[in-house]
Amino acid sequence: MFGINTPELILIVVLAVLVIGPTRLPGYLEQLKNLIREVRKMASGARETIKEEAGVDIDDIDWKKYDPRQYDPRRIIREALLDDEDVEKLNSLKMAPTAAIASMMGKDELKSKDNSEALAGSAVPAAPEIERLAEGQRAPFDAEAT
Repeated sequence: MFGINTPELILIVVLAVLVIGPTRLPGYLEQLKNLIREVRKMASGARETIKEEAGVDIDDIDWKKYDPRQYDPRRIIREALLDDEDVEKLNSLKMAPTAAIASMMGKDELKSKDNSEALAGSAVPAAPEIERLAEGQRAPFDAEAT
């Protein structure tokens, strides 16, 4: 409750009794009780207002549907790029998404990365060759680029 553990709560109550005094304490407790009652009335009034204005009962809303932790950006982009029937096929297949997309495209050869002939005719581009500098050779420097 508000990050207060039991010993701290007891200390606050004891200090309140000492500071407020036993004569005024019942009046303050009555005010606290009225404050809690008013807050509850405001909360139920807000619930009723939402129900009247939006026509939706808060208890009927599926809040898990709006949980941002459930969204996978890769899935959203994949579903946006593929046709509806391709998405259904992808969801029905139980394999990795890249292999499933390759099988939908008719390229079953992508399953094996060791097969260089299959990769040559596939939709996956080959990695570009990287030029290595000779030992002791300095990298080119462009003073105007910085």
